[in-house]
Amino acid sequence: MINTDSFSQRPVFISIVGASCSGKTALANNIAKRFSDHQVSVIAEDAYYKRQDHLTPEERVNINYDHPNAFDHDLLSQHIHQLRTGQSIASPTYDYVTHNRADATIPVSATPVIIIEGILLYHEQALRDLFALKLFVDTPLDICLARRVERDVIERGRTVDSVLSQYHKTVRPMYREFIEPSKYYADLIVPMGGYNEVALGVLDSKITQLIDS
Repeated sequence: MINTDSFSQRPVFISIVGASCSGKTALANNIAKRFSDHQVSVIAEDAYYKRQDHLTPEERVNINYDHPNAFDHDLLSQHIHQLRTGQSIASPTYDYVTHNRADATIPVSATPVIIIEGILLYHEQALRDLFALKLFVDTPLDICLARRVERDVIERGRTVDSVLSQYHKTVRPMYREFIEPSKYYADLIVPMGGYNEVALGVLDSKITQLIDS
């Protein structure tokens, strides 16, 4: 059930969860494009991977990045609470080449609506309860894998073998264990992600109501 009591608070937080490469980022960005930068902001859970300064690059490669322990959800929760009180935050950024948090940060203002997208936002109740509207992107895993291979090889300099190895070792098992069951907590299931025009239209109307309320 949608937590309508939270809609009276500013900003309102909307979450988008789904498998890796299911279309979460596309959905978040396509929603945001329908509004101005002063109305809607987007934050990626990926930016909140824990720092791994104490590990060598070789050791970082072996981390299970699809497990809840890989994320600094305490920092994400802290930033959500800051935004809720009208404060701006310096969102961290992540370097996929070095497998570590980067030094650069991105300023995020307390806009009326803030969308947060990621794979494990619904794992902890304390974090789930911060979202007024929870979405789950439901995309077949074979499509997600094809997108992941293309993305990681072209954008992140990985080999096909390494992408497939990581997928079978951690990505798919963690999806089955943690991500897929979290669909239960969603208020709305969005098939095929960010280019679902029907879903985008519904969300456009709902977000407009939130901004104008």
